Parts: sequence; C-alpha cells; structure tokens
Amino acid sequence: MKTIPIRRTAGAVAVAAVLPLGLAGWSATSAVGDTRADDPFGPACASVPAEGPGSLAEMAKQPVATAASNTPALSTLVTAVQKAGLAGTLNDARDITVFAPTNEAFEKIPKAQLDKVLNDKAALTKILTYHVVGQKLTPQQMENGTFPTLEKSTLTTSGSGESYKVNGTANVVCGNIATANATVYVIDTVLMPKA
Repeated sequence: MKTIPIRRTAGAVAVAAVLPLGLAGWSATSAVGDTRADDPFGPACASVPAEGPGSLAEMAKQPVATAASNTPALSTLVTAVQKAGLAGTLNDARDITVFAPTNEAFEKIPKAQLDKVLNDKAALTKILTYHVVGQKLTPQQMENGTFPTLEKSTLTTSGSGESYKVNGTANVVCGNIATANATVYVIDTVLMPKA
C-alpha cells in the first residue's frame, strides 16, 4: 500500500493574499490546501493571524467569548453578546459549539431591524442562544446532523470536506476552531430561530 504524504500547499497563501487581514472580509469562496481532520478549515481561515491576538494558538487558550473579542471580523457578534449579558455564560460553559456570524452576516439584516433586535434583550438572547449547541461538534458530525440549541429548538447541518451549511443557508467560512471551552464555526449568515 502506497502512502501519500500530506502537506500544505501554496494555495492557502494565495487565499490569504486576497482576503483582508484581521478576518474583515470573510466570505464563502473556495480555498486550496490540504488539511488534517482536526485542523480549522475554510476559505477565511487563511486570513487568521499566524501569531498574537486573534491567532489560532491564542484562541485555543481563551474561553469562546474572550477569543471572539480578539477577532475584528466578529465585533458585531461581540457587541450583541455583551448587550445580551451572555459573555460570562459563554465563557463559563463547557464543551459547546458556537456558530459565530461575521460582521458581514449581520450587515445582511436591514439596519432598522438589526438596531431593534440589538435593543431588545429578550429577542437578542433568543437569537444568540440559537447559535450555541451544548456539545463540541466535529466536522464529521456536521455532515448530516440535527442538534438541540441553547435556545431550546434545533438547527441542522450538512456538507462534507471543507463545505458545510447550517440550516441550509449559512455557509461555514472558517470551521473547527478550538477555544478553551468551545469549538467555533464562523458563518456568513445570522441564524434565526422560529418565532
């Protein structure tokens, strides 16, 4: 049996060159490169800083809300979490998965509607807790899954390889990111629970 060595390719560097630094331009485009099953994956992962605040190594040492606060592309999510008073809850939770919408995901919501939700703590809490699953999900589990959320309903996942969707609409743009207490899948659309 012939063994083929796994190695990173220059494609990830090429993707990094076209994505803005600090994850500000996370989008669902295809990336080139080999990955191990436990590595983060997705086109936006190429723009994660190699070291320092916001790097994968630093995020792995921090609880999830703290890690998100050091990621510029998640600043709207961080603001929402703070307004809902959920930062401590998320940081104290153990073995969770967080589907983290980018700033661009929040920009898809009309400004008047977004402003209304950001100023309604109950509605905001319902939406944010819908993005949290009470177990760490692997990419394999996400291939065809239905999971209960902290909001008390369910969300669905589908896909394979480096292409996954949540509820059939949100693309995972950087997934399988480890924090001290959670696995994070960054998504390009805000998930809305059923009313």
